[in-house]
Amino acid sequence: MIGWLEAVILGLVQGLTEFLPISSSAHIRVVSAFAGWPDPGAAFTAVIQIGTELAVVIYFRRELWEIISTWVRSLFVKELRPHWAARMGWYIIVGTLPIGVLGLVLKDQIETVFRDLRLVGTTLIVFALILWFADRTARNKLTLEKHLSITHALIYGFAQALALIPGVSRSGGTTTAGLLLDYRREDAAKYSFLLAMPAVFASGLLELTEIGGADTPDWGPTIVATIVSFIVGYAAVAWFLRYISTHRFTPFVIYRIILGFFIILAVTAGWIPALG
Repeated sequence: MIGWLEAVILGLVQGLTEFLPISSSAHIRVVSAFAGWPDPGAAFTAVIQIGTELAVVIYFRRELWEIISTWVRSLFVKELRPHWAARMGWYIIVGTLPIGVLGLVLKDQIETVFRDLRLVGTTLIVFALILWFADRTARNKLTLEKHLSITHALIYGFAQALALIPGVSRSGGTTTAGLLLDYRREDAAKYSFLLAMPAVFASGLLELTEIGGADTPDWGPTIVATIVSFIVGYAAVAWFLRYISTHRFTPFVIYRIILGFFIILAVTAGWIPALG
C-alpha cells in the first residue's frame, strides 16, 4: 500500500508533470515501479489529479468566472450567444464528450492493460515525435477567441481522449492537436488546461468510491498526495505558460524519447515488471 512518504513523492510528481507534455500518469506509474512500490492504480491517479485541476481553477479563476457566467446567461439572453465566453462554454462541453464516452467504454482497459509499461514507453516515444512534428510545422497564429470552433473543439477532445493511455499526456495530446491546427502555443496549452477540467473532476469524483478499497491506497495518503499536487501544480502551470510563449517544445520531446526507451529497456532487462 502507499504510505505517507510515497504519497508526498507521488503528489510532487503529479504536480510537476500534469501540465507539461510528458504525461503525469506515466510518471506516477514509472516512479512507483522503479521505487519498488505497488502500482497505485488508476483510481489513485485520477483522484490526486483533482489537486492539479484545482490549481488551474485558481490560476484561471477570472476567465473561468467569465466563461461560466456568460454561458449561463446566454441560455436566456440571445444577444450574449456570440460572445467568446459563451461560445467557449459550449466548446469545453463538446470537447469533453470524447473522453467522457471513451473513458466509460474503456474503463477496464484503463485500469489494466493500458498501464503496461511497455505500452507507456512506446506512447512516450511515438507522441514525442508527433509533438516535435507539430511544433516544427505549426504556423503559431490562431487564437482561441477568434478561431476556435465546434470542429476544432472535437479534434481537441479526441486528442485529449488519447491520454487515457498513460504516456500520451493530456496536455501533450491536446496541445499537439492545437499546434497541428495552427494555434499559438500558449493558446493551444490554455485550451488544453480548460478542457481538462470537466474530465478530470468527473473522473476523480467517480473514482473516489474506489479509494480505501482492497487494491487502492488509503484515504490519508491520497489526501496528502492531492494537496501536494495542488501546491506544486499551481507553480508549474504558471511557469509552463510563460515558458512556451517564447520557447519550443524540443526539451520535452527529447526527454520523452529518452524516458520511453529507458522504460522499455528496463522492462526488457527485467529491472522492473511491465505490470505490477
